[in-house]
Amino acid sequence: MRDIMYEVRFHGRGGQGAVTAANILAVAAFREGNYSQSFPFFGVERRGAPVRAFTRIDEKPINIRMYVYNPDAVVVLDPSLLDVVNVTEGLKEDGIIIINTSKKPDEFDFDYRIATVDATAIALSHRLGSSAAPIVNTSILGAYSKAVGNVSIDSVKQAIMERAPAKKEENAAAAFEAYEKTVLGWEK
Repeated sequence: MRDIMYEVRFHGRGGQGAVTAANILAVAAFREGNYSQSFPFFGVERRGAPVRAFTRIDEKPINIRMYVYNPDAVVVLDPSLLDVVNVTEGLKEDGIIIINTSKKPDEFDFDYRIATVDATAIALSHRLGSSAAPIVNTSILGAYSKAVGNVSIDSVKQAIMERAPAKKEENAAAAFEAYEKTVLGWEK
């Protein structure tokens, strides 16, 4: 863990679990002895609409209470958002983008470190959600753990077991599978 606060912005669509993912990440960080906070951005409240959620992690108490404008990492739960939302807005120069996609990191034209995982396929294989609306939030947290490394996959799985609203075992297994299958674009 760095001595400065680490900030994460999640981009998803209503119903994919972006807010739950931000909460679970905060719990996982807390389990490791860090201070954490998570919160959603409340906008249009409907299934399928773009949603943002945020997590902060620090070794000392977190006293700020505002949105994350300059994240260290961006997590994209729905790759279709790349065409409608500027997910890199404010991302720090050395930032990481974690994308739910079957594409490889070098297929994206971003000047950031890119990590990819097919969280949708993983979620479907664990029967998380439906084929029309897979719930990819726990899968993408496995990818986050591998790509960022400031929260262990074991802590993520434990936080899922505590906080997932349903199918706890399946969600934890999906996170671990995603951790194993995440492709880091900066590792050749």
